[in-house]
Amino acid sequence: MDNDIKMEATSTRRAGLERFTFPEGSKPYFVLDLANDLPVSFAGGELDINPEQGRITIGGFYGSSFGPTQFNYQAFACYDLLDGGKQMLDEYGVWTADTHGLDAKGLGLTRLNLTRNLIGGVYQSGALFSYQGTPSTINIRVGVSFISTEQACANAESEVGSSSFEDIVNQSKALWNEKLSKVELDIANTPPNVTEMFYTSLYRSFLTPNNATGEAQGQFAGTTSFYFDSLYCSWDTFRTFYPFMGLHSPVEYSQILDSYIDAYRKRGWMPECRANNLPGWTQGGSSGDIIASHFAINYHNEAESLGINLNELYAALLADGDINPPEWNIEGRQVNVYKQFGYVPFAVLDTSSTGRQTREGSRTLEYAFEDFGIRQVALLLGNNDDEQRYLNRSLFYRNVWDPSVKSDGFKGFMQKRFSNGTFAFQDPTNCSPKDRNDSRSCSLQSDNVNGFYESSSWEYSWFAPHDTAHLIELMGGNSTFVKRLDHFFDAGYYLAGNEPSFQTPIGYHYANQPAKSVDRVREVVFTNFDITPAGLPGNDDQAAMATLLTFHLLGIYPVPSTSQFLILSPFTPRYTIHNSFMNSSTTVTVVNFDPDSVQQNIPRGAAAYVKTVTLNGQQLSGRCHFDFYDVFRLGGNVTIEVTANKDSVNNCGEGEGAIPESVSTGGFASTR
Repeated sequence: MDNDIKMEATSTRRAGLERFTFPEGSKPYFVLDLANDLPVSFAGGELDINPEQGRITIGGFYGSSFGPTQFNYQAFACYDLLDGGKQMLDEYGVWTADTHGLDAKGLGLTRLNLTRNLIGGVYQSGALFSYQGTPSTINIRVGVSFISTEQACANAESEVGSSSFEDIVNQSKALWNEKLSKVELDIANTPPNVTEMFYTSLYRSFLTPNNATGEAQGQFAGTTSFYFDSLYCSWDTFRTFYPFMGLHSPVEYSQILDSYIDAYRKRGWMPECRANNLPGWTQGGSSGDIIASHFAINYHNEAESLGINLNELYAALLADGDINPPEWNIEGRQVNVYKQFGYVPFAVLDTSSTGRQTREGSRTLEYAFEDFGIRQVALLLGNNDDEQRYLNRSLFYRNVWDPSVKSDGFKGFMQKRFSNGTFAFQDPTNCSPKDRNDSRSCSLQSDNVNGFYESSSWEYSWFAPHDTAHLIELMGGNSTFVKRLDHFFDAGYYLAGNEPSFQTPIGYHYANQPAKSVDRVREVVFTNFDITPAGLPGNDDQAAMATLLTFHLLGIYPVPSTSQFLILSPFTPRYTIHNSFMNSSTTVTVVNFDPDSVQQNIPRGAAAYVKTVTLNGQQLSGRCHFDFYDVFRLGGNVTIEVTANKDSVNNCGEGEGAIPESVSTGGFASTR
């Protein structure tokens, strides 16, 4: 800090040690905060100081930073201040303050008991304490819990005990090395900035959700299922976070999924954006459907051994897909009107459920893709009637395509629609980076009339990951599609930090021009990501950004709810993905790898474009996609040969099936 105090921390699962080093000869003073959390959600709590024991316990009610303020969860902490008797307290007491003159301190007082401030406003409260003498180093042990202060203290005692700061650091390093070793890069021959971006991203992909099993509260208290805190949010994570986890950590994936299914058992719907036991805001619908269906499609053979009952998983999917919750602001979908009209209507009378009447265009698109995920599991389980019903519903995205709308010389865009079938026109540039109206509402605000969530129609009109072939038809064919996609990027409509844009750089694959995807991904990475503190294009959103970047750097990209991966050009000459549960390892080697190609614009003569793909010595007929079951499930060796001759390989290869699948062209007709 700028006052020369050094602060360090290291942690276990539910506890940690904090070490503070003070300038020589100074007296250590500390402030412990009870009430001041980031979303200003404190709704009452208690603090107790036991000076003889050298322990402070706190606990209170707090709220989600992305959910209804009426809901609160409890959190508790236990601070042990004496470092096993090596440190001695001097003064101690309590304080409370606000930003308008209140600054009250009570020397020697040992308790705060505060209720919710019903009139509102920011107020702060906590403990003050100091240490005898002028010790240069102070160690404080902390335990946390969602159950009680007693449990928080027990967590600290069992997980840290008398271990030193260095002991816990070394334990933590060993755990992190085990996690980070799940993907091994050829570090010696990988550009250093790529290595740093990759492992920093991989690190962030293991931070959340938090495994709070044994710490459940509310409806989940005493659950026998796994319990995870911060499912934050499914709309962000289904696209890249869980598909990436599925490559290397199916055990953890299944545990988190068990928590999703347990929410269905207890609430009737899987969660969308849960903080602790609190439901948060729904953004695109029931995106947990994609998380569940992706697991089922890729790990149905192992589901039972991983603790997942596929029939129960399917029941949870059907609940999301068919049953209206009373309030779809926080879980489920507005499925009644969606099924009635074939899209989510704007300004519709809905007498059976409540929710914020916005995002009709984007919710229709997301609902349709969620329906595709349910269809996939119905196909897997042989439920033919449901399979056909949900396949038909997955095509509802077409019902919000308005072929008459024009923008920047291109025709046809997604639009929200009235219940009488007419479209409610909104300029496709609204809520895009080119929107000149800085006051326009584009998110969950009640006056968001744009029809799309945190996005423009320019951005969301690309979103039909299961049926891009038909989007190409709607947009006028391959040539027009490619020109339009070029314009999307070159005109500045693409937003790397916004999840609906994640898939668009690889859209060229579906128009049979994969070399252009390689160019675009290089540009996207080096325009939006780097190794500086500003090296993220937006909120990491529970490692959604991190795993987007990891996929780009590895040269593959997932199609969620399927076992298909699109093939790009890796930024490293070699990497291995380890799956300890499957006891498998897959190594990808790039023949003719040229480090000069790993930059924003690939120089002429630099090899970067995929020429051939070989799996376990057998060359694939195409170069645009392969399957999880062939490549990652049992492991093996993949060789990607790259060339500098872009024109010679700017197609997906010869024969049927070279272009990635779409349902309208007969794709995804079976599961592996």
